[in-house]
Amino acid sequence: MTKLKNKVAVITGGNSGIGWGIADAFKNAGAVGTITGRNEATLNQSVTELGAGFMAVKGDVTNSSDLENIFKTTAGKFGKIDVLVVNAGGIVDGMPMASVEDITEENYDRYMDLNLKSAYFTVQKSLPFLNDGASIILIGSSAAHRAAPGMTIYAAAKAAIISLAKGLSLDLLARKIRVNTLSPGSIDTPVFGKLVPQEMLEQVKQSWVDITPVGRQGLPADIGHAAVFLASDDSAFIVGTEILSDGGLTNISLMK
Repeated sequence: MTKLKNKVAVITGGNSGIGWGIADAFKNAGAVGTITGRNEATLNQSVTELGAGFMAVKGDVTNSSDLENIFKTTAGKFGKIDVLVVNAGGIVDGMPMASVEDITEENYDRYMDLNLKSAYFTVQKSLPFLNDGASIILIGSSAAHRAAPGMTIYAAAKAAIISLAKGLSLDLLARKIRVNTLSPGSIDTPVFGKLVPQEMLEQVKQSWVDITPVGRQGLPADIGHAAVFLASDDSAFIVGTEILSDGGLTNISLMK
């Protein structure tokens, strides 16, 4: 309950799914701070559940002025920022993932803007407000290591995130700011409802369970616990690297 005591965190996309799991784990570890998102209704619901230590700031991470407002507002409220979780990303609304034959230039740009460009500038805009010695956690994906149908652009963006953590860590060494990537595997979140028809939902989830060595999908709380470790002083000697929280999906092959 005290691993993150007195630490102030900003979690982008903290109003649902993995971001919510991280925010909830941070609260339970003693942190306070800000969750962000574009959906005001889910933001308000989530911040109510988190309690008085957290506030919600509506914003789009692909918008520079929104990013500046997120960090300025958080620093104004709490006086400092110790942890940044760059979680917002994933599926672009109205633009399904597809094979290279079907991807338009707009589709490519929107996926890269949300999953790579926004991560870079989220970090950049946070720097005037981050404490020296802060921890930055970029949310990657096991998709960066395993090709899957229709996921080429998303996977490429997440592979770049892993590289980004290394370069940013080098850039920020003088301030002792650590940047690491936390890469989930298949996590049971509402995103599956955006990817497949409702009637196929359980079948698709089971297909992920079948290839995950631990025999289940991950939960947002699983990613939250790993994020607490990376945000805490327990990981003070970990910098510029990736932690896979994927139930063995990437590194263990299930031979059948």
